[in-house]
Amino acid sequence: MTHQTVGDAPGGDRGPLADCPDRDLVPPDHHRQPSCPVDITLAVLAGRWTPLVLREFLRRGRATYSELSAALPALSDKVLSDRLAQLTGAGVLDRHRAPGWPPRVRYTLTEQGRALEPVMHSMWEWGTARRHEDG
Repeated sequence: MTHQTVGDAPGGDRGPLADCPDRDLVPPDHHRQPSCPVDITLAVLAGRWTPLVLREFLRRGRATYSELSAALPALSDKVLSDRLAQLTGAGVLDRHRAPGWPPRVRYTLTEQGRALEPVMHSMWEWGTARRHEDG
């Protein structure tokens, strides 16, 4: 008698999630680029505040540092700066500096950033269901 393990679909077909063998996973402290699609997404969204910063852009489309700081008051300046640099480096945000004094920087979502909306929406729905279950 065989036993089905958690995550195994009947008939052994696990769909697209089966396409990434464990040997392709990259430890978080490693400098090699991940090749597993889930690992790639996690690398972009890494960090406690990153999804919440991205959420603000999905709500607004664009924002200044000051607007983000006001929207996420518990977030330190250093972490906000780090997350903006991370998302810009990952191609999720574009950084635009307006001429003049004082310098004004506005961040906007890229096409790749907008493509993360279904991921964030799924996270929202999953969290909403857990919130209601927990009372």
